[in-house]
Amino acid sequence: MLTLYGSTTSPYVRRLRIWLANTQHEFVNLKIFEKKDREVLIEKNPTMKIPMLEDNDQGEVQTIFDSRVIYRYLSEKFKHPALTWQQENHLTLIDAANDSLVQMFILAQSGIKADEEQLFFKLQKERVNAVLVHLNELVEERQFVSWNYPAMSLFCLVDWIEFRSLHNMKGLTALLAFHEDNNQRIEVTATDPRI
Repeated sequence: MLTLYGSTTSPYVRRLRIWLANTQHEFVNLKIFEKKDREVLIEKNPTMKIPMLEDNDQGEVQTIFDSRVIYRYLSEKFKHPALTWQQENHLTLIDAANDSLVQMFILAQSGIKADEEQLFFKLQKERVNAVLVHLNELVEERQFVSWNYPAMSLFCLVDWIEFRSLHNMKGLTALLAFHEDNNQRIEVTATDPRI
């Protein structure tokens, strides 16, 4: 039995939930900033990050950390084709923007104001801007036409930005159109963090 641990609002968790929509698994929704669920996370995962997967295959529990590693593990387990190097690079772009936005979001939740003069915030914002412009160009070049794991990851990034109001998406028309084209998929609406 597969058990995916995460939260309903994490873009990293959501991409896996969407990808696993037709695969039997249990989803454990952790509120990782609440004491009880934090203790579960600390006990099971030394990185104290989500997502995390437990695979209890024939009595032996395999624990896998990180969305990319989980994806690779499950792809091998279910004999899905490996991602191309181009798709791996696309995921690196998506993860870079996600990582920067998550860090800035956590700092904001901690009461630390984003000061663009501070090196940390300047670097994160530069990274997010550059990556989103590049991803917009890739969408224009039809690099995300297939509804596969990289496309699901891109959708989750854009939707999380919109959900949390993290970045001005003005001018990124291809990304916004991509989001609009995919936001009514059943697995997308079933994992919407707004509900």
